[in-house]
Amino acid sequence: MKPPIDWLLAGEPFVAYRTRRDLLGEPEAAPDVRAARDAMLADPRVNALVQTLTGWPGKPLASHKSASQFFHVLGFLTDLGLSAEDPGMNQVVRAILAHRSDEGPFSLPTVVPTRYGGTGAEQWAWALCDAPLVVAGLARLGLQDQPAVRDAVAHLTGLVRANGWPCAVSKELGTFRGPGRKDDPCPFATLAMLRSLAEFPDLRDGAEARTGTETLLSLWADSHTRHPYMFFMGTDFRKIKAPLVWYDLLHVLDVLTRFPWLAPDPRLADMLAVLMAKADDDARFTPESVWLAWKDWEFGQKKAPSRWVTFLAWRILTRWQGVGR
Repeated sequence: MKPPIDWLLAGEPFVAYRTRRDLLGEPEAAPDVRAARDAMLADPRVNALVQTLTGWPGKPLASHKSASQFFHVLGFLTDLGLSAEDPGMNQVVRAILAHRSDEGPFSLPTVVPTRYGGTGAEQWAWALCDAPLVVAGLARLGLQDQPAVRDAVAHLTGLVRANGWPCAVSKELGTFRGPGRKDDPCPFATLAMLRSLAEFPDLRDGAEARTGTETLLSLWADSHTRHPYMFFMGTDFRKIKAPLVWYDLLHVLDVLTRFPWLAPDPRLADMLAVLMAKADDDARFTPESVWLAWKDWEFGQKKAPSRWVTFLAWRILTRWQGVGR
């Protein structure tokens, strides 16, 4: 198969821009790339998301799976390619940096219900299922070398164990953890940490990244028997959807293919084969599940191929093919 480039370029500006940058490898300064990026920044929906984020941190965090949480919106905007220099984003950056915890990571207003062992009160805190994603967003905005960002990723990286990252939280949340055995790795925390480490060239090849990738690939190989913290890799996991919010096939593959040394791994090839089998005869991909918070976007439906989902799938496949497969 080959990516349907002409079809992707005929799509919305954000699809055209990323297609030119990531699939065609065109430089940022190329006229067509600049035109696509300018059109993307002028898109009312992109502007609306930026304007929303200027109200960071948004509503108190009660569910990390909520696709409308501000750190997930940040992830989508940085996936589009926005930087700290784009209109409105400097305000977002300042708001994030203003709430740095004593431990290093950036905090969010959090409510842990009493039924889950929390106090039920709002407090500024962080967890390994949000803090790494905030760090990844800041890095993609261009702040990889900012001391506060480096301190945050260093603290979070140091929480790794021999089997990946656990369910860990800031001191404000005490001993709270998710519904799993304390010695198990948390699949989503591990995915979030790998997404963050991938943004730092000096950490991307480190022992911690190799531990985390092995964790996710082992969970895939043992998906019928191992479900730590109730994260499964079954039917729902294999449904492709956008944006990249939770623990699912497209998100895991998007992160794992950021580590080129994984290319020969047969477990990765097996996961990629599941994705490739979902393409239609025109090499396009149709969403199999949607986030209701994003229903007004072209990937927020399950009836027709989505250019953005198709782009995400082909970005994954292009990375993998580009390292010798």
